[in-house]
Amino acid sequence: MRKLASFALPFGAGVFLAVYLLPRPVRLAGAVVCALIWAICLLRWRRQGEDKRLRLVLCAAGLALGLLWSWGYDMCTVYRAEQLAGTEGTVTAQATDWPEVGESSISVEARLLNPDGPDFKVILYFYPDDGEVPDIKPGDTLTCTARLKLADTIAGEKSGYYYAKGVFLTASAQGVPAVTPAEAVPLKYWPALWRRAMGEHIAELFPDETAGLALALTTGDRSGLTGGFYTALKRCGLAHVVAVSGMHTSIAVLLPAMLVRRRRRRLMAAVSIPLVLAFMALTGFVPSVVRAGVMQILLLLGPALSREGDTVTALSFSLLLLLLQNPNAAMDVGLQLSYLSVVGILTISGRLNEKFFHRFPLKKGKTLPRKLYNSAVRFLTGCVTMSLGATAFTTPLTVWYFGTVSLVSPLANLLTLWAVTLLFLLCLPAAALGGVLPVVGGVLAALAEPVSWMFHRIVYGLSSLPFASVSLEAGRYLLFWILFVYAVIGVCVLFRKEKLRPLVPVCCCTVTLAAALMFNMLSLRGGGLTVTVLDVGQGQSVLLAARGRTALVDCGGTGGEDPGDIAADYVQAMGRSTLDLLVLTHYHDDHACGVPELMERLDVAALAVPDVEPENPLRAEILALAEEKGTEIVFIEEDTAVELGGASLTLYAPLGTGGGNEEGLSVLATLGDFDALITGDMNAAVEQRLIKYGNLPDIELLVAGHHGSKYSTSAELLETVMPEYAVISVGYNSYGHPAPETLDRLEQAGCAVWRTDLQGTVTVRAAD
Repeated sequence: MRKLASFALPFGAGVFLAVYLLPRPVRLAGAVVCALIWAICLLRWRRQGEDKRLRLVLCAAGLALGLLWSWGYDMCTVYRAEQLAGTEGTVTAQATDWPEVGESSISVEARLLNPDGPDFKVILYFYPDDGEVPDIKPGDTLTCTARLKLADTIAGEKSGYYYAKGVFLTASAQGVPAVTPAEAVPLKYWPALWRRAMGEHIAELFPDETAGLALALTTGDRSGLTGGFYTALKRCGLAHVVAVSGMHTSIAVLLPAMLVRRRRRRLMAAVSIPLVLAFMALTGFVPSVVRAGVMQILLLLGPALSREGDTVTALSFSLLLLLLQNPNAAMDVGLQLSYLSVVGILTISGRLNEKFFHRFPLKKGKTLPRKLYNSAVRFLTGCVTMSLGATAFTTPLTVWYFGTVSLVSPLANLLTLWAVTLLFLLCLPAAALGGVLPVVGGVLAALAEPVSWMFHRIVYGLSSLPFASVSLEAGRYLLFWILFVYAVIGVCVLFRKEKLRPLVPVCCCTVTLAAALMFNMLSLRGGGLTVTVLDVGQGQSVLLAARGRTALVDCGGTGGEDPGDIAADYVQAMGRSTLDLLVLTHYHDDHACGVPELMERLDVAALAVPDVEPENPLRAEILALAEEKGTEIVFIEEDTAVELGGASLTLYAPLGTGGGNEEGLSVLATLGDFDALITGDMNAAVEQRLIKYGNLPDIELLVAGHHGSKYSTSAELLETVMPEYAVISVGYNSYGHPAPETLDRLEQAGCAVWRTDLQGTVTVRAAD
């Protein structure tokens, strides 16, 4: 069976090369070159008949076909989509899933019915005036006037997220599309109906906290999870638990395994394979589940057909199937992490298990207590070794994509794997049987509730630890530690034949981790004043730190991650779980939407806010949460001075009228001869009043007003305060921020300019 792997793995390599490195013409040229190599190898193999020649022929053929297939698929899909992009007209599409409600729009995945060529998957966006979600179900036909564009960007940045899902176009509709209900839902859309039915059963059977977790575990739908809980899962390295993957597929196979004796291999395969296929369909054939499902099917078929099962062949064949269906699936982060985790488990976990049981052999005996003890030891050892194996291969990719490292991940996986397994085994049949046998579903749901409660408590407890997860932006010393750990692993691999005691590398890695965290904490909590403008997308969040004391000015943004999480991560990387002062210049989302999550994760000692916009719902939410958490609330109605370590803060009271931007606070941070000014979103007219009444000094750092709007950061303000440096907190937006006029004024004022959309988080330090 390894001959199949000799073809499938080079095919995958060719697709990855094409997708990530080679433009279209080069892909075709590469395929021709590989085909020539294949022909030469084939001729020589025919003369000599060696098995190694055959494998070389298969490798060359796989690589050539991978490049050729990627080129052909790209020409038939992406190239044709590019021809449609930018056009506007009447669009007819068939809904493939249920509509999703966003903050300002409703979206539905659909298949564009293209009369002049092949159909395309499309994300259709529309904006109903009344906010009411139209009655759309899979299979319905939608008709509207829409403008098409390529689905190759997210928030203004190039992204392969949609291409990996086979979606090449997005459509912005004018008004609400006309809906023609389907007479009968096509068979291919039945899994979407199953997901909706299971979701309804789960909502009826479980309380809210458990319902969201049960829905995510069984279908991969995370919409029922609160933002705080999902963040806690990510900090613990447990996000894979609610992204259906190979672990869930393996647990699903446990259900028939508990009912069928292992010796009856054909019956086991006959029962398990349909269940695996149904689970793959239920989850929407996501790559990680397809990978696991295909592997499980092949491994079940091997013994059933009296053939030897081969994990490498099963793994490579599943990759071949996924890339044949859509070569752009190579860009799917979930697919990459899924395959790397399996490779890590195959490469490392088995050897670690073998060495552990060689050093600590199980005690012999057939009594029930001894059997239970041995089973528990095997389970716990397997959890640890599988977690280490998967983590060893996925950590570099996690760091590359997400820039964070979960230090409690091995411990969290060890403590929660039993709960995840038990919850899945209870929730899946409960959701499936809830509509048919409600009593059985209710019993299973009742059994799952205490397990869910325990799981939530473990996750929240571990995620609250200061160094549970460290962002490399805040913990740059941790990157050196990661490199050191992989260097140690490399040394152990090179000298594996030598008698190396495992205690030595483990101690070295532990000591260097402690040193990295200590140096990181000292660098963030050092003397002087540190001004950190956090990268929160289109928003603002500025952290001030002096001698271990911290203040945050604003906490809002419209980037992908919650700005409260970004700020909390940075503070916790300093070894702190308390924020001494939170200042909100005003109550708009781009300056305050992250406050609820921030207060859930950190103890905020005091909150300073303007007493304006009494009808603002975000103001009411923040003040209510502050009262609930015991945070002191201070309304700034006159200029107020606050001590922060060795530095001082001046909070300027609102100076304007007419709206939240004009009625906001501004902040001056001072340490010795260093001054930093934060003006919020005030316009030039209010800046004039700040100049007149604020007694502003010459400053060194200016956080540009209103994300670089042309109506802020006026020439008069720049002439008055004469900043040496300016930071613009900005992200992808449709407002034209930062405006060319603002950039010109800053250049004429002689300012060195940094932008969070270009440089990321910006930190400026002033010595005592």
